[in-house]
Amino acid sequence: MSDKSRADKLSNEEPSVIGRIFSRRMLICVVLGFSSGLPLYLLINLIAAWLRSSAVDLEDIGIFSAVAGGPYVWKFLWAPLLDRYDLLKRGRRRSWMLLTQTVLLILISLLGFFDPVKSYTTVLAISFLIAVASATQDVALDAYRREILPDKELGLGNSMFINAYRIAGMIPGGLSLILSDSLPWGLVFPLTALFMLPGIIASLTIREPRTEHLPRTLRESVVQPFAEFVGRKGWLGALGVIAFIFLYKFGDSMATAQATPFYIDMGYTKTQIGMVNKVVGLWSMVLGGIVGGILMLKIGINKALWLFGVGQIVTILGYVLIAHVWLHPDFVPDLMNRCGWLWGANPAENFEFVFPSVPLLSLVVGAEALGAGLGTACFVAYMCRETNRSYVATQLALFTALSAIPRTVCVAVTGYIINWAGWENFFIICFALAIPGMVMLIRIAPYNGEK
Repeated sequence: MSDKSRADKLSNEEPSVIGRIFSRRMLICVVLGFSSGLPLYLLINLIAAWLRSSAVDLEDIGIFSAVAGGPYVWKFLWAPLLDRYDLLKRGRRRSWMLLTQTVLLILISLLGFFDPVKSYTTVLAISFLIAVASATQDVALDAYRREILPDKELGLGNSMFINAYRIAGMIPGGLSLILSDSLPWGLVFPLTALFMLPGIIASLTIREPRTEHLPRTLRESVVQPFAEFVGRKGWLGALGVIAFIFLYKFGDSMATAQATPFYIDMGYTKTQIGMVNKVVGLWSMVLGGIVGGILMLKIGINKALWLFGVGQIVTILGYVLIAHVWLHPDFVPDLMNRCGWLWGANPAENFEFVFPSVPLLSLVVGAEALGAGLGTACFVAYMCRETNRSYVATQLALFTALSAIPRTVCVAVTGYIINWAGWENFFIICFALAIPGMVMLIRIAPYNGEK
């Protein structure tokens, strides 16, 4: 074989799994995922703790949460601007990424210079602007990620992004909180803001992805994404995709929306819940995302939606188990006795089960987080696959906003369902509500269909 033939053969070979994992594209996904997660967790964890520790009323904190969460739901309204305009002349994606990241660094640094009690309105306004900049950054990052990843690597790339996104939460939710015990807030917030620098450096050094079609007018960037989607899928197909995006994680979102109040009602302490969530929950979800991303390289997105979706809804039954044990304390010892023949002993003789049980909580939280990590990885990859590269910012912003609606809506109604049905029946209802999304896979993503 000639040197030229050997070179042609090598160039046509697909990279190995290890080669894909440690590729430049995956490194970019990790850095940008960290940049995406930091401001969101800052709003959820650090600012909320700052407000409460400064004796801000719970009612005002509730208003803050509603105002700060809005831009993440409505980001699709201004997403067409990101498809149309190149503000800094560095390319559409890089310009918006660099702009929003710089704004976030400045706004986060400013927060600590205000007293949240005396200047609550100012703090609320800055927090709202942080949420707008963060949501806009997400639109740009989602579009950039879709444009640099081949379809085969959507699962792995999105799992890397999501895991880095979650790990970023350990900065404002852990490190910054610890620093606040010994440093003034005027120093804590600027130090936290410095963690936006890796994203800024990445935006300055990465290349703008090539795009075949650029919207020529703002009107085209608003109208064409929807027209293209409907034209490609047809009205029934488009409505089917929208319904599936709404339903696939519906039951899981409803269950997790009340997970912490549920654990508290079961008798677990806040310390127990926090430790299990931070250690078992976080790393189980990270593991699920990584394993899911690697498996999707082998089995494709369609099979992953089926297999990981089953894991996602089955783990909801872990909540049912805790609620059942709470109502029937003898359930676990009785079960151990009945299954004693498996290991030829009577475990009840040396077995003592005390509820609330931290091992049981760890098992349920770990399983649910693993299922959620797997399900989220393939679900985000699916939404990316359904976009057209020419209008990816607007279409993906719409899809991710739709996927966030169940969690937003469910928080408002779950309390009424729990008061009516009780905890155990509530989680059984959540399990049942997860089934329609799985049934839709028959049409939306056939098991042996497109990878």
